Amino acid sequence: MTTDVELFKEFTFEAAHRLPNVPEGHKCARLHGHSFHVRVTIHGPVQAHTGWVMDFAELKAAWRHLDEKLDHRYLNEIEGLENPTSERLAAWIWPQLAATLPLVSIEIRETCTSGCVYRGPA
Repeated sequence: MTTDVELFKEFTFEAAHRLPNVPEGHKCARLHGHSFHVRVTIHGPVQAHTGWVMDFAELKAAWRHLDEKLDHRYLNEIEGLENPTSERLAAWIWPQLAATLPLVSIEIRETCTSGCVYRGPA
């Protein structure tokens, strides 16, 4: 089988942040936290022998170093995340995974109803 398939794995981390560039009085200017949900989507051919695109354990291993950088952290203190919107967080994650994974998208959900999908640099 040579069909190209999209595969995803979801991760969560807890972190605090504030958005320094919002209008004065905006609630997101205050320090607050989220249970962030991240969906990493990759693509590739289904391998004939294994029957999969990639072992989910490989996706988990690729995420591990990011979890160490993000979980229970103040995102504004991380280089490149001084204004840690969901959009900027997704774009920050992309190059750290793109070197080893055939990425399609990075989805960030900061609440149950709000988030973004990043599909790589233009």
